[in-house]
Amino acid sequence: MTSQITLFVNPTAGRGRGARAAAPAARALRDAGFSVRTVLGEDAADALRRAREAVGAGTGALVAVGGDGLVSLALQAVAGTATPLGVIAVGTGNDFARSLGLPIRDPARAGRLAAEALTAGTVRETDLGRVGAKWFGTILASGFDSRVNDRGNRMRLPGGRFRYDLAMLAELAALRPIPYRISFDGGPVREIEATLVAVGNGPSYGGGMRMCAGAEMDDGLFDVTVVAACDRTTLLRVFPRVYRGTHLGHPRVSVHRARSVTLHASGTTGYADGEPLGALPLTAECVPGAIRVLAPAAAGAR
Repeated sequence: MTSQITLFVNPTAGRGRGARAAAPAARALRDAGFSVRTVLGEDAADALRRAREAVGAGTGALVAVGGDGLVSLALQAVAGTATPLGVIAVGTGNDFARSLGLPIRDPARAGRLAAEALTAGTVRETDLGRVGAKWFGTILASGFDSRVNDRGNRMRLPGGRFRYDLAMLAELAALRPIPYRISFDGGPVREIEATLVAVGNGPSYGGGMRMCAGAEMDDGLFDVTVVAACDRTTLLRVFPRVYRGTHLGHPRVSVHRARSVTLHASGTTGYADGEPLGALPLTAECVPGAIRVLAPAAAGAR
């Protein structure tokens, strides 16, 4: 493995934390004897191009410094290659890092852990989801949650997360069942009415909402959480339980495990790792061992 490591940085992540986090992360890697090259981009497409060039040139690792949006770009560059991914999680959500037990908003410690893994030559192989050519690490969202994203993305004001809080209130007011057609592993199509369907490679999204709380990132399967059609009162009662994962015991919630899932729902957008994938229908496939991550081994790992 080459001793040159590529820091893939989003300087605006977490209201500027990305820029501040790059220095302690780089220092930890240099202290361990690695040379560090930093890659920025003028926009997402340019950043991804530069990351792919670094991987193609044989960098020893791609270390993403930012939030889940930057991690999503990094996944597109390293998935299916031998290049390991490190994550310095300093964004708003940080669900990919959280799912892997990596430090959150502690760039020096995260940099040291990445350096230790590189020095020891140890990596953790994890699964990724794939929709067409697009890879994702956490959850593919569709339904109520993706409509909140749609509405929030259309709003100009206010800024920050408050925009999505307002979007959620608006979607609650307009809440209605969504007719889905779902197929697991190419099996028969099931027609249901649901509030949302979440396809989990990892357990959480949205900054710690454990919508797919039982999902494991190295078992070759998705956990698909279906919240059946419900009224506003029920949804408001169940929603706070998502942060603990205890919503899975509610009678309006069911979980299915599958290697692939096809979702049809008119007028519904799919989002994965917080990024829009496009309108349904979409088919998601779980790809075992698609990525090598500089992360602690999972509990009970072989």
